[in-house]
Amino acid sequence: MELSAPPPSWILLLTPSQMVPASSPPPLARKLCVCVKNSFNMAAPTQPASPDFLPKKRTNGSIIWRYFGFKPSDEEQKEAFCRECKTLVQTKGSSTTNLFNHLQHHHKLLYEECARLRFAVKTTTSTCKKSQQTTLQTSLSQSIPYEKTSARWVSITESIAFHIAKDMTPIAVVEQPGFKRMLKTLDPRYKLPSRHFFSRQELPRLYTRERERLAADLAQVVHYALTTDMWSSRTCEPYMCVTMHYIVEWEMKSACLQTTYFPQDHTGENIAEALGDVTTTWMLNPNPVAITTDNGSNIVSAVQSKQWLRMQCFGHRLHLAIGHGMQNSKITRAINICKKNVAAFSYSWKRRRELAEAQVQLNLPAHQLITESPTRWGSRLQMVERVLEQERALAKVLSADKKTRPLVLTWQDIEVLEAIQRALKPLQEFTDALSGEGYVTLSYVRPVLHLFNSKLLAPQEGDGELANTIRHTILTYLNDKYSEPSTSDLLDMASFVDPRFRGTYVCSEKLAALKERVIYEAQELLANDAARNQVRPQSAAEQCVVTDPAPPVAKKKTLASFFEQDATPSAFSPRESIQNELSSYFQSVCLDSKADPLQWWREHEVAYPALSSLARKYLCVPATSSPSERIFSCSGNIVTCQRASLKPDTVDRLVFLAKNLEM
Repeated sequence: MELSAPPPSWILLLTPSQMVPASSPPPLARKLCVCVKNSFNMAAPTQPASPDFLPKKRTNGSIIWRYFGFKPSDEEQKEAFCRECKTLVQTKGSSTTNLFNHLQHHHKLLYEECARLRFAVKTTTSTCKKSQQTTLQTSLSQSIPYEKTSARWVSITESIAFHIAKDMTPIAVVEQPGFKRMLKTLDPRYKLPSRHFFSRQELPRLYTRERERLAADLAQVVHYALTTDMWSSRTCEPYMCVTMHYIVEWEMKSACLQTTYFPQDHTGENIAEALGDVTTTWMLNPNPVAITTDNGSNIVSAVQSKQWLRMQCFGHRLHLAIGHGMQNSKITRAINICKKNVAAFSYSWKRRRELAEAQVQLNLPAHQLITESPTRWGSRLQMVERVLEQERALAKVLSADKKTRPLVLTWQDIEVLEAIQRALKPLQEFTDALSGEGYVTLSYVRPVLHLFNSKLLAPQEGDGELANTIRHTILTYLNDKYSEPSTSDLLDMASFVDPRFRGTYVCSEKLAALKERVIYEAQELLANDAARNQVRPQSAAEQCVVTDPAPPVAKKKTLASFFEQDATPSAFSPRESIQNELSSYFQSVCLDSKADPLQWWREHEVAYPALSSLARKYLCVPATSSPSERIFSCSGNIVTCQRASLKPDTVDRLVFLAKNLEM
């Protein structure tokens, strides 16, 4: 009799009835069950089935049936025959004891193989059952909610409050079913508090903590700048926003101090009083370096009454300058035609469909028309560019309807629009570049004005009279407004302390006077810094601590000690030291225009202590009031149509958290 080799010891067997459902066991148990099932399929061919016998139809998973079968004529399968010796073995019901006895007495090798496989199946089955069982202690711990004083509950609650504040999410999100389901999936033991808990306890606590942190940071700030602006919410409630900008460890920082409800008349006196309250509340230096605002007469009057230095917002000035350049009858007609073209397609889905078809036929980009915003000159340029791009498609659609035929652009209108595009296109990127908060912007204004005068807004041959007229009008307006003594001096000082520009863009007639001003202000700053850095008096607790002085330890004299000299004061006066710094500053290697000036000052602060103090003072001033306008955009995302009933104090807290919370 020829026997097949026994299967390897790693082969496991399981029948379908012994398999654990795939959804119930943990990953380890599932892997074991799959391994057993696959090994059963692999191990079956080791004992060739006799063609004279059929396998048992319904089995309880016993391995013994691999060695026994039934005749095809025995439909009820009552008589089991041994596949090896073809002997009939009597069985009672579903009992398999006689079958095992037959193998044990007549087929020793097959019986040993069956015993090994039987043991392997039992071991694997018990492992699967143990792996899917959960202990009573684990089950109870998973069903008991966290204590509200536990670190886990506090951490999750603070994270939810941070999400509501930073992402400007309505507080009612904690009661929405989708949010609740997500939290239950992430951590079933966490019990979500009500929205009243977040609105009355958690968010006020977060606001208090963040305000204390910011106050501690600002307590060390000496030189800072402000921006401010006025705004009305969807419910016509007036607010005044104030932002602060400063340099700490040669990094530009900004903070939203407050978004104050301002129901009083917006007069210069009231605005000045509100600005004074801001500096008093935050215990700031009452005289900022400068405050950047728009050109509103009330804000200008408020700044003058406070006797603060005011920086004109470059974005507003450029917008007004371009508005002056557009005051021409031909330009007015062409712009009005553009607006009517945009309106004709904005409120008619049929025309928009026809425009899309015309774009495909004429092989034009599938772009929509752009609507102009009255307060953004860049949107006017974008509208003009898009109309010129789609001019052929617009003409095809508009000329098909006699009502809209008068809106088709004439060649004169197209020439005017092209002249506007040529004149304004080079200015498009400057407003965005000077509106940043995370880098130095004020020192760029003087070089930008020089670039306008020498290149971008200079008369261009071949551009036509209209384009050159627009350039000349814009340039004249900007030069006139930025020639005011206070503004001009501020721009000169900012570009002077920027190592990328230094005195390059300062008028040669003013350079000597500027150096004298630098020396004078640097002396004052050094004197003030020395006064602040004086050794503080000892506290009462420190004075009570008396320690016996340790006896001096005799040290062997070194060779260098013979050459030691008593410390002598510097041979240069403060003024001469600053003059030496200036000479070295001008002779140092020029910094690349793309480099970070704050990084340069961080590396050279020790070499230029006086000039670095001036740089820290003037480079923090923003060139535009865009930070305040960003606060209003944030406020608009909070005071929505669905949240129009928020109280002013709540709006102030939510805006403060959204802008000042750090990750």
